[in-house]
Amino acid sequence: MTDKNARANINHKTLRHGFMNDLDLNLIPYLVAIEETRNVSRAAERLGVSQPRVSTALARLREYFNDPLFVRTSRGMEPTPRTLALVPAAREALARIERGLLDRQHFDPSASTDIFSIALSDVGEIVFLPRLLQAFAKEAPHANLRSVSASHGNVERGLEAGEIDLAVGYFPDLRGNNFFQQRLFSHRFICLMRRDHPYANEPLTLERFLECGHAVVRAEGRSQEVLENYLDRERVRRRAVLETPHFMSLPFILSRTDLIATVPHAIGFAYVAEHASITLAEPPLALPRFDLKQHWHRKFHNDTRTVWLRGIVASLFNDELDEWPK
Repeated sequence: MTDKNARANINHKTLRHGFMNDLDLNLIPYLVAIEETRNVSRAAERLGVSQPRVSTALARLREYFNDPLFVRTSRGMEPTPRTLALVPAAREALARIERGLLDRQHFDPSASTDIFSIALSDVGEIVFLPRLLQAFAKEAPHANLRSVSASHGNVERGLEAGEIDLAVGYFPDLRGNNFFQQRLFSHRFICLMRRDHPYANEPLTLERFLECGHAVVRAEGRSQEVLENYLDRERVRRRAVLETPHFMSLPFILSRTDLIATVPHAIGFAYVAEHASITLAEPPLALPRFDLKQHWHRKFHNDTRTVWLRGIVASLFNDELDEWPK
């Protein structure tokens, strides 16, 4: 076979198989080590393997590329032109793999431009987003936050697919072996009414609570279920003059009516701080508390990016730093 025909045969084989097709990628470090040491024994020492193992790897490389790759000369093992053409690409492949491994081991929030997606209810946005945004501005100034409102099934799928990084708040259905959770702090309920309500300056007794008309929120968030289930168990029948899926309209509705609303206390205190026409009242019932938690999928338990985000959430929201008055 002429040199020209041999080169044509090599090129045909390479094109037919492709560099990434039938080649065992575990052989790439052997190729680079032999080229850099020009000696099978020294290559074995560098790689921390036996000399026969390097010889076997070289034999497989020679068979794949249909080229001797290295030939013995008076100066030692010299690379063939085919080897000299392959080694730069092999070195770059190893470098990229190494960079990829290091990138997964280290996350630099100060340099990150990632979008972090967190599943939150509208209550959760009021509780968590302001302080999270402040922390991001300081720790990860180039990163962005995305608040996601989704059904239970979509939250599960989003966490599993990595489309949602965390679910933060009250998600009682996120259980099982595929999900981790961490308790942050407890929440309770409080009543809202307009500041000049007939009962604003008097204790809100159970009789008065039942006498009043109520604005009842039927939101996607699960926390309201805790209240409704409790009232059902205790057979407390309040008059729902208004049912709405939204919390945001409550201050405007309450300020112009004699209705009262029972809401998670973070919303209550937030509304009172922003709306001078609204005031708070302690409920006349021993309403249950509920835990707010952060949830994540086990696939991302050791992911450094998600570990950092969980650490930020846990450092901002816990029993010691609970900013909402008891």
